[in-house]
Amino acid sequence: MKFPGELLHVFDGGVWDEDQIAAIRPAPGEIEAVEFVEPADLPALMSPGDARRALSALRARISGAGPAFLEDGLPIDPTVLDRVGVLRTARACHHFPFHPGPVPEGLTVRQSWAWTFAPDGRVLVLLEPDTGAACLPGGTPEPADHADPETTLIREAREEAAAELAGTRYLGYLSDPDEPCARVRYAAALTSLGPAPVDPATGRIYVRILATPEQALELFDWGPSAAEQLQAVHQARVLLGIPQAGRQPVTELSAPTTW
Repeated sequence: MKFPGELLHVFDGGVWDEDQIAAIRPAPGEIEAVEFVEPADLPALMSPGDARRALSALRARISGAGPAFLEDGLPIDPTVLDRVGVLRTARACHHFPFHPGPVPEGLTVRQSWAWTFAPDGRVLVLLEPDTGAACLPGGTPEPADHADPETTLIREAREEAAAELAGTRYLGYLSDPDEPCARVRYAAALTSLGPAPVDPATGRIYVRILATPEQALELFDWGPSAAEQLQAVHQARVLLGIPQAGRQPVTELSAPTTW
């Protein structure tokens, strides 16, 4: 440890609802205002050390491995979320309505993603190694898919993550108010993962992690409809015969695995 120094603590105050936020009264002469911002914006608003502490605390909260011990704002024992730098770039803001029914006739399917379950109830999430951004397995339809979103999903899961799926179940679709298209969502069981491949579409080798569905949602900015999608995800999980995962640390899947 370097001296002189100081011992600082960052506490998790939970998630506040709209009423709690509206009740905030800044102390006159001490606090001028309170603002809620995207985590990636913190380095531009805080001192470098405080921004590092805040981002490290947010990653520790998502990971669920317990208290994180930091030196100069960086974890002494970094998790996979720290190593990849999750939240260092702004999450894509996709506040799209979720519809549990089939895609309307004539509406183009632009994207096909899936919540893919391991036997312990956690789901596969992919992290971009250069930005720390998170995504679910899946992607954009190609001509070889013959306009079948499930075929798109299975192909993309193999290409991005070397993931094999079974028991695919349709959940619904997201509609984009600014673009007439559908982004469909599935649930499926993971049966195996091969060696991490190079994604032919991006040239990236994604970092593969297992997280509970609730942890996964914290990596995205999906707005109010995320709760409806999560409910559909858990309904499909039950139909797949997979238990609900308890809160546990996020783990990396680096080696081939078969379930």
